[in-house]
Amino acid sequence: MRAMFRATLAGGLLVLGLAPPLQAAEQVVEAAGYKFVPAEVRIRPGDSVVWVNREKRVSHSVLFAATGEESPRFFPDERWSRTFEQAGRFEYRCGPHPEMTGVVIVGD
Repeated sequence: MRAMFRATLAGGLLVLGLAPPLQAAEQVVEAAGYKFVPAEVRIRPGDSVVWVNREKRVSHSVLFAATGEESPRFFPDERWSRTFEQAGRFEYRCGPHPEMTGVVIVGD
């Protein structure tokens, strides 16, 4: 019943020329093999990126080059997330492993 109501509401909004509100998305980046996979993600303002450590014995962090903001270290099977409210290009690397690099591109 609830799903039918949502579908009817969304359809009614489209008929009126209004789009239903978008929900924030979540993009997953894995730390595996001493790489961030994928190395580049594209999201919209308000979306989040979740970094998940898939290594067996190593901790990682996410260090943003421009601001110096660094996540706490996250260990195997742990995760850390950040919501990006502003458009821009956010380059990052792993704090303890600078060869691991990535970028989050936030656009409209």
